[in-house]
Amino acid sequence: MHPRRPEGFDGLGYRGGGREEPGPGARPFGSASELGHWVTSPPDIPGSRNLHWGEKTPPYGAGTPLGGAGLNEEPNLGAGGPSAEQLNRFAGFGIGLASLFTENVLAHPCIVLRRQCQVNYHARNYHLTPFTIVNIMYSINKTQGPRALWKGMGSTFIVQGITLGTEGIISEFTPLPRELSHKWNLKQIGGHLLLKGLTHVIAMPFYSASLIETVQSEIIRDNPGILDCVKEGIGRVVGMGVPHSKRLLPLMVLTFPTALHGVLHYVISSIVQKLVLFVLKRDNSHNLPTESSTSVQSMLDAYFPELIASFAASLCADVMLYPLETVLHRLHIQGTRTIIDNTDLGYEVLPINTQYEGMRDCINTIKREEGMLGFYKGFGAVVVQYTLHVAVLQLTKIIYSTLLQNVS
Repeated sequence: MHPRRPEGFDGLGYRGGGREEPGPGARPFGSASELGHWVTSPPDIPGSRNLHWGEKTPPYGAGTPLGGAGLNEEPNLGAGGPSAEQLNRFAGFGIGLASLFTENVLAHPCIVLRRQCQVNYHARNYHLTPFTIVNIMYSINKTQGPRALWKGMGSTFIVQGITLGTEGIISEFTPLPRELSHKWNLKQIGGHLLLKGLTHVIAMPFYSASLIETVQSEIIRDNPGILDCVKEGIGRVVGMGVPHSKRLLPLMVLTFPTALHGVLHYVISSIVQKLVLFVLKRDNSHNLPTESSTSVQSMLDAYFPELIASFAASLCADVMLYPLETVLHRLHIQGTRTIIDNTDLGYEVLPINTQYEGMRDCINTIKREEGMLGFYKGFGAVVVQYTLHVAVLQLTKIIYSTLLQNVS
């Protein structure tokens, strides 16, 4: 990894203006105080995009808490310099990777049990608190083994890949914008949301196949291949593959609730993320590192605002759309001959034999037969999932604090 200020570094431009070529009578920039005006950019790694709240990166050495040089002394690139610099560069990447691992891997058992509770219309125990969820997790793990809580994880990654690929292809060949610029208008917002809706509709059959893999009981479940999700999704589109019952809803009936849930989840999470980032930026704008600042904590805190905003956005969207997600999952699973675990006991299996005619009928039936709390079956798994996420983020922060203090 190259040092930030190599020998013979001629700069990329002043903070206040563009690059200027030295004239015939210009003297070289030899003093450390003049070199302090040059700007370097942080590496483009996950978790480091909000390293500094300002529009421009501070000068190298201006109050870096990792042993960086001040304005009146040369940087020490001896024993402690390179290791501190490398740890600073990869701190954001490591914290972001820990968050990604928790969200997609470590929290998967919570997702499995949450979906099983949502589609289990037989259940008398709604598992609205994390205490009953942990208890039923232990019972299923004891009866069926640890694989019962990790099933379908590969298919969830496949669905995410299909979603991202579809979005990129559609935005490439259509005028629908994949991202909104700062100078957006209503037409751009409408096209952007249309792109999100089309993406979820195209990925819908594969999402349905992935949902079946995550809720199907391990007791009667064969070992699926890694691409079975793709094969079954295509088979459902063309009307071939695994035989289904007559209660299976057509994909056209599932189009509106699937697109509605996907677009609303994106809108809510985007708004919450922007608001949280704005609040954190306002509260921490006066705490930017100064030349006299040597706090390791101030450097670590620079990596967390975006992760905190993303965490809050996902949490709010999941909580607000949980009833709609329950309806959506029941519609997707109907008629697929799926057998799930008994979430009341943890050691029996139950068939899914619902007869919903559509989204409205599903909402009315749940309200009539299970009450309003029926829309929140398995909500305790959400509490466990995000509590685990917070714990991992805090543990990662403590580890990096210790490492940075040792090398500073």
